[in-house]
Amino acid sequence: MSRFAAILRKLASSTRSVTISTRLPPTIPKSLKCHIAFASYAKLHASTYASAHIDHLKNQVLDSNVYRCTKMIASYVENHRLGDALNLFDEMSVKDTVVWNLMIKGCLDCGDLDMGMKLFEEMPERNVISCTTMINGLFQYGRVELAEHLFREMPTRDIAAWNAMIHGYFGNKRVEDAVKLFDKMPCRNVISWTSVISGLDQQGRSDEALVLFKQMVGYGVQGTPNTYSCAITACASALALGLGAGIHGHVIKLNYVTDGYIAASMITFYAKCKQIENSCKIFNEKLHKNVAVWTALLTGYGLNLRHGDALKVFADMLKMGVLPNQSSFTSAFNSCCAEEAIDQGKAIHAMAIKLGLETDVFVGNSLIVLYSKCGNITDGATIFEKVAEKNIVSWNAIIVGCAQHGLGMWALTFFNRMMRAGVDPDNITFTGLLSACSHSGILRKGQRLFDYFCHCRSVEVKLEHYACMVDILGRSGKLDEAEKLVKSMPMKANLSVWLALLSSCRMHSNVEVGERAAESIINLDPHCSAAYILLSNLYAFSGRWSDAATVRGKMKKREIVKQPGRSWVSLKGLRHVFLSGDRSHPLSEKIYQKLAWLGEKLKEFGYIPDQRFALHDVEDEQKEAMLAYHSERLAIGFALISTVQGSTITVMKNLRVCGDCHTAIKLMAKIVGREIVLRDSSRFHHFRDGCCSCGDYW
Repeated sequence: MSRFAAILRKLASSTRSVTISTRLPPTIPKSLKCHIAFASYAKLHASTYASAHIDHLKNQVLDSNVYRCTKMIASYVENHRLGDALNLFDEMSVKDTVVWNLMIKGCLDCGDLDMGMKLFEEMPERNVISCTTMINGLFQYGRVELAEHLFREMPTRDIAAWNAMIHGYFGNKRVEDAVKLFDKMPCRNVISWTSVISGLDQQGRSDEALVLFKQMVGYGVQGTPNTYSCAITACASALALGLGAGIHGHVIKLNYVTDGYIAASMITFYAKCKQIENSCKIFNEKLHKNVAVWTALLTGYGLNLRHGDALKVFADMLKMGVLPNQSSFTSAFNSCCAEEAIDQGKAIHAMAIKLGLETDVFVGNSLIVLYSKCGNITDGATIFEKVAEKNIVSWNAIIVGCAQHGLGMWALTFFNRMMRAGVDPDNITFTGLLSACSHSGILRKGQRLFDYFCHCRSVEVKLEHYACMVDILGRSGKLDEAEKLVKSMPMKANLSVWLALLSSCRMHSNVEVGERAAESIINLDPHCSAAYILLSNLYAFSGRWSDAATVRGKMKKREIVKQPGRSWVSLKGLRHVFLSGDRSHPLSEKIYQKLAWLGEKLKEFGYIPDQRFALHDVEDEQKEAMLAYHSERLAIGFALISTVQGSTITVMKNLRVCGDCHTAIKLMAKIVGREIVLRDSSRFHHFRDGCCSCGDYW
């Protein structure tokens, strides 16, 4: 092994503010509060008591036999006291192979690869376990080449060593190497098969994983619960309903169905195959205390867009005394985001803080998205700063959040920090940055970013990026340049690209370019309602009423239906939806009274309705009436009579807010002395004291 030691040394030398309440929600049962309190207490004091106990034992065993010293070292390593473990190891006069292997593994588990390699090299007699332990450690730290050399130098190799290589290859995304090695194995066991099935599925090759599973069954290899769990997971990824149902039947025969992870895999499988009722049946077969099973059903409801049911599962989970984990919180926050249930999200957030999970990257990322999409980017930024180990998803979440709120300079600042942190951007980063520049009117930096990413190896420039760049140019009034970019694209422009150009033409009343853009859209999709509406509005805004009527006539003839504008407010778990001129709400009378009062106040502030946004050739009085009862105004009227004075009002709208409503809402916010947050199809608008965060640019 001296030759290997030289190789080992050679290769080793060549490498590398917002305050959020932390009170638990009152709905948490007393038993779960005790669990949470105990978890927090144990987290603070476990290491202290363990350390004291270890020190006490050390005095008794320092001069004792190898077995007791080995137990002591194992305790030190388990508590990440590597220095104490090494000191005791050095003081041992007699060391067997077991304690050497334990010490090497301890170094690797505690993050000291160099010391682990040093001990491995100094080890007087190595066995297969020693080499396998080292191989696992080298793969763990990405030293693939060194692990390969060690494997080749091993005088004897057992199945565990082969399995370690296969597992390590998959862990480092060396899929082909793993498959080749599996094919060369002189002897395989169920762990070998399971490793390859799981590895292929995790690398997006689920169909191949299922082929191997069938081969395994054909060879008569009896799978373990873990094997079947991996196979079911692959069926879920491949949406192989027939095979998955067959495995389910086989699992029942083997009596594995009571295994928590098997049950969780089956629940996820049926949920992904859009058979959530079967997921519920599996869940209801027995009373589960396994958090993985509860989280599987919680996530499954989310996958099937039944977010209300998902949040009910989360509440039931707490009542049963099951402590949520990171995945549970992530799924719950995603459902809160989909339901725009910010109050419920805050209550769940408080629980995550109590359990010490707020800084977890997966929980934190979900929180950033939740607060950003529910209108509070400041809280989102606060959470971002608390995330301990940020990944690309963290950076993308905050950059996209800033873009949605029109905070272009914030987005660029976060991008600069991301680059300094050594995180490579991806397509989502690119889209978020361009969108931020578009919503903030940052033309030059937007152009420089586009040029930069066109030459960036980590990003492939796609149609959505060209659509964003066309939008940046178009919003800035450079319509000819935007049209030139569309025609010079290396790929054929799609609807999004042409719609971005047409929308800009509508904004700047450029009929000539707008007509060409509309013609291109209709050629691609003759039933695209957005093209007809934008072109009709462009004509109407330019006073060409006959042309606008012609376009609407074509829509009627071709049976193209315009998507109605609607706005909604989420309050106490219910969504209150309003259409323009809507009188169906139970509180309509009070809403219209409030809007009438606001109308008088608006006149006192000098507000004059901009009749151009009525977009219909009718009398002026009719135009004013049409504008006064747009859906967003009705939603604001409802919020004013239904919420506490001084609280922020948040309204969502499916279409772009019109210019007249934008002007009126600025004054409304000043009149009532409240912040009004409006999210339209383009971005968030924050209205305060007669001003909007968009600076009238949206």
